[in-house]
Amino acid sequence: MAKRKPKPKPSGPAKPPAAFLLRMRALLGETEFAAFEKALSVPVRRGLRLNCLKCRDIVAFCQTTGFVLSPAPFADEGFYITGGEANGRHPWHHAGVFYLQEPSAMSAVAALDPRPGQRILDLCAAPGGKSTQIAARLGGDGLLVANEIISGRAKILLSNLERFGVRNACVYNETPERLCTAFSGFFDAVLVDAPCSGEGMFRREPAAAADWTPQTPVACAKRQLLILENAKKALRPGGVLVYSTCTFAPEENESVVAAFLKENPVFSLETISHAFGRPARPDWADGEPSLVRARRIFSQDGGEGHFVARLRWRADVPSPESGGGMVSAQSARVGVPEEDLLRTFFAEQFDEPLYGMPHSTGEVLFLLPAESPVLPRGLHLLRAGVCAGRVKNGRFEPAHALYLAAADGACRRTVELSLADPRLAAFLHGEQIEAETADGYTAVLAAGHVVGFGKVSGGTLKNHYPRALRTL
Repeated sequence: MAKRKPKPKPSGPAKPPAAFLLRMRALLGETEFAAFEKALSVPVRRGLRLNCLKCRDIVAFCQTTGFVLSPAPFADEGFYITGGEANGRHPWHHAGVFYLQEPSAMSAVAALDPRPGQRILDLCAAPGGKSTQIAARLGGDGLLVANEIISGRAKILLSNLERFGVRNACVYNETPERLCTAFSGFFDAVLVDAPCSGEGMFRREPAAAADWTPQTPVACAKRQLLILENAKKALRPGGVLVYSTCTFAPEENESVVAAFLKENPVFSLETISHAFGRPARPDWADGEPSLVRARRIFSQDGGEGHFVARLRWRADVPSPESGGGMVSAQSARVGVPEEDLLRTFFAEQFDEPLYGMPHSTGEVLFLLPAESPVLPRGLHLLRAGVCAGRVKNGRFEPAHALYLAAADGACRRTVELSLADPRLAAFLHGEQIEAETADGYTAVLAAGHVVGFGKVSGGTLKNHYPRALRTL
């Protein structure tokens, strides 16, 4: 039997499937479809979100980077890029000062409206755009649990949270069912940015357009409803559940929310205070009038496409599954010698109090979030808090994440480099650089923001920038 030829990979901007366009024409009507189709013909709008943990001054940011930005309507910290070379190779991207993100994708966290001190679960979190946005809004106060079921994507999620300098997060690689059962009734808010048919990403991700069929939305909707049913287990009564997709299909949007509300009358839709897009369409589902409180973003609304719904669990109705969920500790308390080495090193390197709770797993030391619960056993936890480093041969050796998590201006020993300094590009490439500073471990700063660290000896800095992050 002849072997089947592999499906050719799409290249360049994708043209939306003809069946998709026919469906959108039928849904929108001729006038609105004409605006939608026209929006698909203009260049994709690039988006950038500032990391409020590291930078709040947009004027100074633009002056330093040379970027030209204008406000995007989807989140206060989100902007359109209208000029400048903003890409993942920029030193401030390495430093976690900004995140490149499709503009309308910022709307889900704006609808969630995280507040410092809250416990929040991002259930389908990779690659980390929404998790880093939540973490920045928490401001280091409270707890973020970020989960991704696919192992490789979970590692990318972890890397992005480390780059952003997030101290108060736990990253899991788990199924929604196992995670939500273990954390039963624990969270103040849960975000479900559900896997979907990706119709809003057709122009940015040609593979999404190539894989789409008219049956795709129906198959996705079944999975999305199951994820929501699991997500509610992790929410406390009175808590908020935000559901979002990057697709236009009513089957995955209005219909999923309507079905969830029908099966869970203790939930109700809330109006989203942040103004973006347009009301959802009850007539595209079962006619439930409260669906107008959800929001839709079409391509003509300034973003590639999103749907967001904010649901509230009635506070007076307890969860039948609520039982705390926290059963036993995952990590062991650091012994006195190891903790003393960590505390001594931290005091030498950083001008701020030691944050978090020192814990160890083997020879590796971590700083757990202060709000961290006693973690459930049996779940695949990639990281809790900040990886501080390891004790080896009686010495403490720091980790990259420890320096990225440092507060602005907290590093005592630094090598300051401008964005134009050729040593900065060399450092990010993994090379040794000249450093006129005292011997020992030293933070490397790119125009005031930490990008990594090295160890200085005799005027030369030995590079400790992680190999997986180095530019080529």
